Amino acid sequence: MSDMTRWKERTALVTGASSGIGRAIALELAARGLNVVVCARREERLRELVKEIEADGGTALAVRADLCKDDDIMALFEVIRDQFGGVDVLINNAGFGKSESLLTGDHHRWRSMLGVNVLALAICTREAIKDMRRRDVDGHVIHISSMSAHRVSEGGGMYSATKFAVRSLTESLRRELRGIDSDIRITSISPGYVETEFAKVFHESTEKARQNYGQYKVLQPEDIADTIRHVLGAPQHVQYHDILMRPTRQDN
Repeated sequence: MSDMTRWKERTALVTGASSGIGRAIALELAARGLNVVVCARREERLRELVKEIEADGGTALAVRADLCKDDDIMALFEVIRDQFGGVDVLINNAGFGKSESLLTGDHHRWRSMLGVNVLALAICTREAIKDMRRRDVDGHVIHISSMSAHRVSEGGGMYSATKFAVRSLTESLRRELRGIDSDIRITSISPGYVETEFAKVFHESTEKARQNYGQYKVLQPEDIADTIRHVLGAPQHVQYHDILMRPTRQDN
């Protein structure tokens, strides 16, 4: 049975929180009594999210950050340390994909995907765990990955490569944490089709996004948020390591 009371008044950072999965996660965690820090590039959307959380009695802080910029990431964590002492729960949700051939693709887009999906995730994880270890707290790091970490789709070679990297980083971090006898937990969640802005960005087509999400009932951002609530609410001796989620009718 999920028990979120241990996290009340502790601090969660949700990256990529301006829409979709990140937004749903922020709302869920705030409703459970966590202090929620939301970051993304779209500052106006973050401010609207904070207003919604505060109107429901929650505590939230918006920090604009471009996760392709190391200085923005470091400044983000300094703000959190100043305001709340540090991160207890990190939700590495920020990420994006573009359909780019490995034979003819735009290497600038490859680099951006690697920068956000892999390097920014690793840097945020390092800084969050610094906070957890400094304060001797049994925190939790959750990566929002993708079913593309487990198979490759047409045109998604580089995007899949970034998500395969997240699988490797998840297992490597688990082993490093066990190696130092830490109670910090690490979880990766790999959703299939979720109705967000992702498909429109990936295909650069509203019509293709409509086709992806209209063929059957797909996952909603709140489904991922519910799963995170379950993961965080597990007893300390239970670690959900790698969760795969698909719509019931998704075949790939």
